[in-house]
Amino acid sequence: MLAGFRVAFATVFLAELPDKTMVASLVLTTRLRRPGAVWVGVSGVFALHVALAVTIGSLLRRLPGTPVRLAVALLFLVGAVVLLRGDDDDDDDEQPQAAVASFRTAAFTAAAVVGLAEFGDLTQLATAGIATRYSAPVAVALGAWCALATVSALAVTAGHWIVQHVPLRVVQRIAGFVFLAFGVVTGVSALA
Repeated sequence: MLAGFRVAFATVFLAELPDKTMVASLVLTTRLRRPGAVWVGVSGVFALHVALAVTIGSLLRRLPGTPVRLAVALLFLVGAVVLLRGDDDDDDDEQPQAAVASFRTAAFTAAAVVGLAEFGDLTQLATAGIATRYSAPVAVALGAWCALATVSALAVTAGHWIVQHVPLRVVQRIAGFVFLAFGVVTGVSALA
C-alpha cells in the first residue's frame, strides 16, 4: 500500500512541476490575488481528477484527445486575450487593483480553469496507470493528490510573492504571453 502512495507521489510530482497547470495556478494567483482560494479551488478539482483517474482509468485513455486539447487551447487563448487586454482603469500606481475577487469566486475560477486544463492530462493518465499496477487505489489516489496539491502550493506561493514584488501590469503581460503560447502549442498539438 505504501509503495503505491510513494510511486504515485513521485511520478505525479515530477511530471507536474514543468506542467502548464503549475503555471496556470501561478498566473491565477497573480490575477485573482487570493492565493488560499486558488489553492483550495485547484486542490479540490485535483481531488476530483484523481478520483476519476483511479476509478475509471482505463476509460480515460479512450476519450477523444483532439476535442479535449482544442477546448484547453481555447481556454488558454481566451485567458491570454483577457490578460493582454488588461484593465484600462489601472493607470495610477497607488491602486494597482481596486477589487479583489471573493474567496468563492477565486476558488471556482481556479477550479474551472485548472479542471478543464488538467482533464486527460499526462498526470491523470499516469495516475490511472499506477492505479492499475497497484491494488491499493486509495493509496495511489492519496499519493497523486498530495503531489498535485504540493505543486499547486509551490505555484500559489510563487504567485503571491510575485504580486508583492512585481508590478501587476508586467505580471499580466507576461502571463498573457505565456497563456498565448500554451494555447497555440496545445491547439497545434491537437491538430497534428
